[in-house]
Amino acid sequence: MNFLACDLGGTKVLLGIYKRDENDDSPKLIFKKKYISTNWNSFDLILEDFLKIGCKNITYPSYACFAVAGPLSHNKAKIINLSWDISGNTLQKKFNFKSCELINDFAVQIYGIPYLKKDQYSTIQSVSHSAGANNDLHAIVGAGTGLGIARGIISGEKIKVLASEGGHVEYSPKSKLEWELKIWLKNYLKVERISCERIISGTGLSRIAEWRLSKSDAKKHPLQKYLKEIKIFDEKRKELPEKICNLSREGDQLMIEVERIWLGAYASLLGDVALQELCFGGLWISGGTASKHFKNFKSDLFMKQFFDKGRLKDILKTIPVKVILDEEFGLFSAACRAKMLLKT
Repeated sequence: MNFLACDLGGTKVLLGIYKRDENDDSPKLIFKKKYISTNWNSFDLILEDFLKIGCKNITYPSYACFAVAGPLSHNKAKIINLSWDISGNTLQKKFNFKSCELINDFAVQIYGIPYLKKDQYSTIQSVSHSAGANNDLHAIVGAGTGLGIARGIISGEKIKVLASEGGHVEYSPKSKLEWELKIWLKNYLKVERISCERIISGTGLSRIAEWRLSKSDAKKHPLQKYLKEIKIFDEKRKELPEKICNLSREGDQLMIEVERIWLGAYASLLGDVALQELCFGGLWISGGTASKHFKNFKSDLFMKQFFDKGRLKDILKTIPVKVILDEEFGLFSAACRAKMLLKT
């Protein structure tokens, strides 16, 4: 029996048809297609196109899970960036699914953890399970366009997802330089508070660079011309994080500084999450930036900031830390959840 998975975001929509793998419990991909969200007037039209193309020579999927980037209530979601209203119950009736579930696009990743294969992740801190600790507890943190956090309890085949909006907690500077950054951001964005997401995300990396380039010693930096273009064409801002990372790798000292501030804030947040959740099952780093910064996550600089929790630093040494390298893990996780629906 085939089933459908979807990772639906404001920028792109990934859809896949899967079946059970005969050799293990992981879902096996049969057909996949990527859509640019803004090229379509509605999600229904995308789904119609996908099923028409994908189901020419394969069995129509009976169950579906849609991971969506937006607020959820009663199996309904609103994709804010696109003004799309989506109802799981309506999709179920229209497309003749036996079951159709909407779930937060980050929380869904908890369902994928038990089915990960070795080539989909890598370990940066390996520890033995702690005696007496709850090794069923997992937390996942991911910086992409925004900052996602989710938690879950994985006990055998039973999985309980605990969604979180932890990415929007207050950003806490740890140095005079970070205080300066926070004050600048408040003034620049005209907001009363700065959340972690404002710093620890692809957008946040860009903002840190804009702050650093506002200083007098950066007037002749090559990115100044690009910043002027962004003020005219804001959509070009999406390209800025990659430019920052490329310059950092090439030895640009200002961008190395920018990247270090970003990585330090990220590592500190991960340490906070690990202490808050005591996720002895594993702390997972996910999101669109994970595979790109894998080497940085293993660096002494990153781990030093992760462990910098005073008297409780030794607890962090007992928590496994792993990085998800699969850039389509959201779609894979939605497929894992869809496969579970077959049993309900």
